[in-house]
Amino acid sequence: IGVGLVGFGLFFLLFGILLYFDSVLLAFGNLLFLSGLVFIIGFQRTFTFFFQRPKLKGTSFFFGGLVVVLMRWPILGMLLEAYGFISLFRSFFPVAFGFLGSLANIPLLSQV
Repeated sequence: IGVGLVGFGLFFLLFGILLYFDSVLLAFGNLLFLSGLVFIIGFQRTFTFFFQRPKLKGTSFFFGGLVVVLMRWPILGMLLEAYGFISLFRSFFPVAFGFLGSLANIPLLSQV
């Protein structure tokens, strides 16, 4: 359920951006993404992830951007959310890039 909610959340975020920052789709995508994250890792771990002392700046920007999107200012809200997302998930980017680099070692993909 959680992976599906996160997937639909990302789909609605992308679709909201493609439709010239439609605030309803962006808000719905944000809510689906956050609820999917809660389903995947649990409420307690989600709460402790977002409200760690070093990550409070990123959390405030992310949730502030969510509130701004809900107040029908989608471009400013998405900029705030993007900054918050980058500062929250900064430690995960090297892991993700390392995984993408290891895709070249897969036999079928290395030939392509």
